[in-house]
This record gives sequence, structure tokens and C-alpha cells, in this order.
Amino acid sequence: MPDQEDTSLVCNSPQRRLFLRRSALAGAGAAISPAFARVREFTGSPTAQIKAFDLDELTIADLQAVMDSGKFSAHSITQKYLARIEEIDKHGPAINSVIEVNPDALAIADALDRERKENRVRGPMHGIPVLIKDNIDTADRMQTTAGSLALLGSKPVRDSFVAQKLREAGAVILGKTNLSEWANIRSSHSSSGWSARGGQTLNPYVLDRNPCGSSSGSGAATSANLCTVAVGSETDGSVVCPASANGLVGIKPTLGLISRSGIIPIAHSQDTAGPMARTVGDAAILLSALAGIDRRDSATAASEGKSSIDYTKFLDPHGLRGARIGVARKYFGANDAQDQLMNNLIDDMKRQGAEIIDPADLPTHGKFDKTELVVLLYELKADLNAYLAARPGAPASLKDIINFNDANRDKEMPYFGQDLFVKAEAKGPLSEKEYTDALEANHRLSRQEGIDAVMD
Repeated sequence: MPDQEDTSLVCNSPQRRLFLRRSALAGAGAAISPAFARVREFTGSPTAQIKAFDLDELTIADLQAVMDSGKFSAHSITQKYLARIEEIDKHGPAINSVIEVNPDALAIADALDRERKENRVRGPMHGIPVLIKDNIDTADRMQTTAGSLALLGSKPVRDSFVAQKLREAGAVILGKTNLSEWANIRSSHSSSGWSARGGQTLNPYVLDRNPCGSSSGSGAATSANLCTVAVGSETDGSVVCPASANGLVGIKPTLGLISRSGIIPIAHSQDTAGPMARTVGDAAILLSALAGIDRRDSATAASEGKSSIDYTKFLDPHGLRGARIGVARKYFGANDAQDQLMNNLIDDMKRQGAEIIDPADLPTHGKFDKTELVVLLYELKADLNAYLAARPGAPASLKDIINFNDANRDKEMPYFGQDLFVKAEAKGPLSEKEYTDALEANHRLSRQEGIDAVMD
């Protein structure tokens, strides 16, 4: 992070959420995306400011308190977030994390306000504005595109289970967030946070640094206080990486805890939605709202009787006492400042009673890469073809998406191609030995061999 005396904008946020004035990569970013030209234009102004924001860093509990008191309503809170999106996401630093605003957001908030006046509060999410990733289906006036121009204009026939659960909980679905197109599975040389439909999402800490993908929009938007909480999705790091890069709490739940029905897929053996929030408490509240059994996703049957309707009951300020935490030192060494930060945090955990196992490097580290990619490519073709076949007006198959991208190369592929899509299309059915062997290896390395390594 550059020196604070000449980088911090005038802003009402705490120190950890200051937007930064200086472009860290100088002119290099322009080669990736025109968005970085806007970064330099904004950050070069000595008078650039971010206005004070009434809802800055407020938690779900804070917002429930002000709604209960009558100080704010769901309508006024939603309106404030919409104005914030217009001010700093579409203009100002132009973080570009929100790909689309819900045109019905204020009407939804009004209906929830009426329920509150009638003493019908559904729970802690009642009236809380949430942003969701643009690969999560909503059967409303918004698009669901995974950032691809190929899906513009085709509409899902029903809400995803995630959207359904949010509506049932009384959340205001504020809009959709930008993402790495197709959740970062189109190319092995992609830019995290870029999609043909949405452009490049920026990191609100340092505007030309990686916001991390593929739930980059959900991460940047939540960190910049454009919503209270957000929903991302993860196959391999797409919730936890943007949560880390944007200073958030991100949870990738156990597979099957949150239904995947109505989420544009990559791979059924790894995909799941997950909460992204500024506090652990908010993440627990959102997880409680999203978890549930869904007959459209057989994986959720395994959580019958095991999931909780209220994960906040597990919040414990003394939870580190007696906890055994391993330090994977193989991930250290890339950046001295980052290593020092991590070591300081490890010391903090020790002081709070954790038992630190250092090092705790697993012998299976790095052994998944080849077999994991094989599994992802096979499942991408099978799962995406099944999703597209059930969506009216959409391209019928992965092959059709590849052809669309080739025909619209100037808009869809100005910076990188679609080599992973092409490799996936070349794969056969899930009965092929290459796939079954790779899946078995992944399970063995991550399950029994991983457990044995930890026990040793």
C-alpha cells in the first residue's frame, strides 16, 4: 500500500477502507482495460473526494435497530445504497462492481416496510439490501448473464434457490454484481473481475490492483459499502480470494449446504454459493438465510438434519481458545510485507488462546492441479450444456457459446481468448475413464490422504 500522506482520499470510512489516490501500476494497466485510464483520471485529481455516507460500515444488526426505531426505513436505506452506487461505482473512482441495479428494489423495500408496520418482520434479513453475483438466476426484470454477451436477452424461467431464499427472508435484492466472465473458466489467461458485459471491476483499496475473481464484484461492492452483504459463488477460490483482497469475511460452505439450482455452473463437484460480508456476524446471518434443502439439487439432501437455521448461535468471542490452527508455510515467501502481516496475525491468535501448528504443510499440496482441471473441464461441458438446455432463448450448448465468442471476438475477446472452453468442448461424457480416474484422485488426495496427513 502506498504512503498514506499522499494517497488517502477524503472519506468517512475507517482507515482500512480508504480509497487510494495513486495508481500503483502506473501506465501498465491501460494495456489490460480502458477502466484503468479512468483510474488515472480520477486518482490524478488533488481534490477528488468520497462523500460521507450515512450507512458506512453499518451491520445488519445496526440497520435493524435504525429501522425498528423509525430513523430509517427499508426504502430510505435502499435509496441511500442506490445513490452510493451511482456516486462511486458508476462515477467518481468508478469501481464498476455493480453490473445492474434492480429496477424493482425500491418497490420491494416499500412492501417490506409495510410488513414491518404491521409487526410482520420475517427475521434479521428483513429490509436488508443484498447484491448477488450475475451468475445467480433471478426471474425478474434483471438479466443473468455470467458477464457474457451471449446470454443477454434470455431470461431464466424461475428464481435460483438462493434468490428464492433471500426473498423469503425479506432481503431487498439490490442488483447484480460484475464478475470474471463465466466465473473465470473461459480462459487460462483471463483478467480477474473482467467481463464483456460489465468491463473491469476495480479494487477499492488500490484501484488498479487485482480485486480477485471471480466474485470480484460482490467483494468490491461490499467492501465499498454499496450494499450490506453480498452473495458470491465459488468453484476454486472465487469467494475466499475476493474476500481476502477486499478486506471481507467470505465463506465457502460445505458442498450441499446451499443449493446450486439456478446458478450458472462450472462443476457440480466443487460449485457453491457463499456469503460475503464486512463482519463475521453478518456472514453468519446471511449463511442462515441461504442454507436449506432443495429438491432441485440432490447434494442438499446430505445436509438434512445437519444444517442450522441460525449460525449466529455459534459465534463465540473466545472461540480461539484451544483451537488448533495450522500454518501452511508453503504459501509464504512471495511478499515480505504480506508475510509480516500474517505472522502478526498468527501472534494475535496465539494471544487469544489458539494452539498454532507451524509449519503444517500437507504432503498433498500442489498435487491437485492437473486432475482438478481435468474434472472441471469435463463437468463444465456437461453441467453448462444441461443449464443452457433449460433456459429459453439462450445458446443451446457450450459449442454455441464458443461460436458466439468467435463471431463477436472484438467485444468478447479483446484481451484474452477461450482456450479452456475449447478444451472442455473436446471432452467426452462423464463416463470416460480420464474423468472418473481424475475425480477419484481428487477425492483420495483431499479426503483420506489429507486426513491421514493432518493426523500425522
